[in-house]
Amino acid sequence: MRIIAVIPARYEASRFPGKLMQLLGDKTVISTTYMNVVETGLFDEVLVATDSQIIFDEIKSHSGNVVMTGQHETGSDRIAEAIKELDCDIVLNVQGDEPFVKSDPLSQLISVFKDDFENKISLASLKIKMSSKEDIENPNHVKVITDSDDFALYFSRSVIPFPREVHPDVEYFRHVGVYAFRKNALLRFADLPMRPLEISEKIECIRYLEYGMKIKMIETDFLGVGIDVPEDLEKAKEILKSSENGGKSAN
Repeated sequence: MRIIAVIPARYEASRFPGKLMQLLGDKTVISTTYMNVVETGLFDEVLVATDSQIIFDEIKSHSGNVVMTGQHETGSDRIAEAIKELDCDIVLNVQGDEPFVKSDPLSQLISVFKDDFENKISLASLKIKMSSKEDIENPNHVKVITDSDDFALYFSRSVIPFPREVHPDVEYFRHVGVYAFRKNALLRFADLPMRPLEISEKIECIRYLEYGMKIKMIETDFLGVGIDVPEDLEKAKEILKSSENGGKSAN
């Protein structure tokens, strides 16, 4: 299989405009993410897909691989445009605001497709267990519930499952926004219109479910630091400083 990684990168962000061009140490957030993905050594090709000339020029200035796209509602739609004419079988979507991505969870996602001999899986993604009430009730944390084979049943910003009756065996999982797609599933996604559930929740994975595609969820202990607001950038800077001083970075 030919496996590539694409980093969708939009300059404008409602909660933190220009966040990908903020400095993290001596490099921007988007350049840090790009270089970390390249350094995993897992991919035949890594590229950034953006509609921003600023981000395009930033990646080019570091001799990186970048493609200009049109404007899109979701990262998946942007990636679909970027890879339409590329020779690839599996496409990993790594968020541009996840600068501390590691090789282990990416390798886990790739292995899902190597073991899927019947081609049942359209895409795979990650989930991490949550225990604190604050995390579980936080609408910025997308929750996921799965069936007995770890295929996604639904994603929501609400608490799912709702604890109408408390059960000791119920676990809560947060969706970690790293995806791996079959190319044909991704191209199909881009041709499908949004339906009301996706529009309401603002969660693109719901579109796959609404059209009958299967999403395999892999449990991980990797969370990283998604930079959604300025406070997240400060946290990322502390993690980077700790790492450079011999401490541990995000896990």
